[in-house]
Amino acid sequence: MRKRWLGLLATGLLAVGVVLPAAPAMAAPTFKVPFPCGQSWSGQTRTGHSPAYAVDFNRTDDLGDPVVASAPGTVDRVTDLGGTSYGKYVRINHGGGYSTYYAHLNGFNVSVGQTVGYGKVIGWVGSTGGSTGPHLHYEQRLNGSDIQVRFNGALALYWGTKTYTSDNGCGSAAGSGTVNTNGTALTVRSGPGTGYAAVGTVADGTRVTIYCQTSGTSVTGTYGTSTIWDRIGSGRFIADAYVYTGHDGYIPNVPRC
Repeated sequence: MRKRWLGLLATGLLAVGVVLPAAPAMAAPTFKVPFPCGQSWSGQTRTGHSPAYAVDFNRTDDLGDPVVASAPGTVDRVTDLGGTSYGKYVRINHGGGYSTYYAHLNGFNVSVGQTVGYGKVIGWVGSTGGSTGPHLHYEQRLNGSDIQVRFNGALALYWGTKTYTSDNGCGSAAGSGTVNTNGTALTVRSGPGTGYAAVGTVADGTRVTIYCQTSGTSVTGTYGTSTIWDRIGSGRFIADAYVYTGHDGYIPNVPRC
């Protein structure tokens, strides 16, 4: 009888509204601008956008520019909707109910189940789906619902257009390569081209860190003819035609300067 009475008492306590404390909500990830370190992009918000709090990012000649993960997480969707809606888009699950969407991409650089961190290139700016011109459609969501976008904890501008400068992946080496000139030193330029001032040399066989790549003067070197130039330091560029990177063209995970 005693056990039955205690059981009824416990049931009665629950019936009259004894409520256990709810688990605290998880803090949002520190989201960063979804572009490589140092790049500045125009972000637009507007009433009537679908969903309401999405941000459209643009800059001059942005078709094909890399898009990077805005926070660490796991890719849980890589989808091509064809000529409708988001077109080619990626979704990243950041845990705690938070996710980000990257839409209208030109192509993908990740797969479902892949773990990504800050600065990881997940795709490239495009104009797929219902887009009328190249741009990145970006969203932050909580438990599936659209939320106002924040970068480094600061609220994005609602409503209007604002320039955002990325600190995403800053301080981490993006890629590397080995100089191959068949013996001679490779000239380092102050900019991406042979018309820029010489600011030093790099010895044949040197392993260099490549922070970003850009187009410049066409150069014929050890690895054919290329317009790609590699930034190996502040104001220091070398012709990619003389650098072995393991890739024919731009390195996929290295941002454009």
